[in-house]
Parts: sequence; C-alpha cells; structure tokens
Amino acid sequence: MQKLHYVLGSAIIFFLAFFYVDLDEAGAYGWGYKKNKDHERPDVGKYHQILKDNGSYYVDDSGDKTVYLTFDNGYEQGHTEEILDVLKNEKVPATFFVTGHYVSSAPDLIKRMVDEGHTIGNHSYHHPDFTILTKEVMKRELETLEESVAKASKQDDIKYVRPPKGMFNQQTLQWANELGYIHVFWSLAIIDWDTNNQKGWQYAYDQVMEQIHPGAIILLHAVSEDNAKALEKIIKDLKKEGYTFKSLDDLVIKDKIPEPIYGY
Repeated sequence: MQKLHYVLGSAIIFFLAFFYVDLDEAGAYGWGYKKNKDHERPDVGKYHQILKDNGSYYVDDSGDKTVYLTFDNGYEQGHTEEILDVLKNEKVPATFFVTGHYVSSAPDLIKRMVDEGHTIGNHSYHHPDFTILTKEVMKRELETLEESVAKASKQDDIKYVRPPKGMFNQQTLQWANELGYIHVFWSLAIIDWDTNNQKGWQYAYDQVMEQIHPGAIILLHAVSEDNAKALEKIIKDLKKEGYTFKSLDDLVIKDKIPEPIYGY
C-alpha cells in the first residue's frame, strides 16, 4: 500500500514537472518547469520569484558548472546500495529525501547514507500534500520524520525539505521557514519512478545529459534500476564536461555568504 501511494504521488509530480499547473483557486501550486534541451536553466515562470522571496531553491543560478544530486526515497526497491557504491567510488555527495516508511523499512541504508557523508532531507513522514494541512500537522509530519532519522543515524538535524507531490504555496513555504527548513525543488528530472516500466540505463543517461545545465539540482528516484545502472556513466561524463558535484550545504553557503572582495 505504501508503494502504491508513493507511485501515485510520483506520477503526479512528473505530470506537474513538465507542465505549468497553477492551482491558485485551491490555494496551491504544483511544481513544474518548461523543459528544454539547450543546457540552460529551465523557465519556471512566477515560481522563480516566489521561491526567491521565501529562501527556497530549485537551481544554483550563479552560472557555475555545478551539479547537485538529490534522490527521493519513498520505499526501497533494492537499488540504493548500488547507488551508494557509485557515489562512494566517485566521491560525489548527494541528498536523499526520505519518507517515514523508508526510514522504518531501511534504517541500515539511512545509517550508511549519513556515515558516508550524504545528507538526509525531509520528504515528510506520511507523504501528504502540505497545502491541505494545518501548520501543526505539517510540523508533526516533519518533526516525526526528523526524529526517526535521528534514531537510525548520526544526523540529528534536517535542514532541507522537499514537498510531497511537488505541492506548495506561499503559506507552506513560510511555515517551513518558521520551522527551520529550506524548501528544495529541482531543475532536472526524468520519468523514472515506474518500476514496471523501466526503459534501460541508456534512457536515463540520455535524459539527464539532454537536460543538464549549470547549477542543476537533479531529482532521481532511487527505486529506478535505470538510474542505478546509468549513474556512474552520468557522473563520469559530466566530470569530463567540466561539471563539479557539490552538496546542498555548499549551495546555501555560497548563496548566503557573499564572496570576499579582494584589493580593499
């Protein structure tokens, strides 16, 4: 049942990801962008300013050839160990946005992620649409997940949140800030979540390489065998193209702390 719930949520995310879905009347937005193959930051319309006003991120807009790898983990399909092996061998950091079901069913993997220098992000405990929750319920969703991660690993604090189903509004962004969280969306994603319709590693590789752009925050689902098999080649080839892989902490620090002015 947990898997079905997460798959349906992922389907909604990827419908929204490539189309603008503005649900103003319902007081909610569905994250999305205009996909392009020009290796430029995708157009997210008015969402750009909304996120900027609320200290949220979907891209590193500095122009640097930097990439930020993020994974959404709603349930375990047997591919995360291979993904972690690749990240370790290539010395690449990643952020794993996990749900309560994932933490309770795969605590050893949570521990390994943290032990190997990766960051755990908050994808909520039960994967609800934040825009239909009260602030108190949203707080409980986030704090319960954070407590679960702290029990399974050495990470006792979570900074980053990715809203389930990509749903958000001004209020949920503000509430997250008040609770000490930073929203992190994405500027590059592929249709990879359906475990019954995997298309081969070449598909995943091609989709990422076609959309890659400086400052990309990449969203991949760890349930995808295609992603696990393509990851090493993606990383190696992006390094050859001059890209470097950084953590979300690096992005926030770079954004919040101005570069020193030399010569004065």
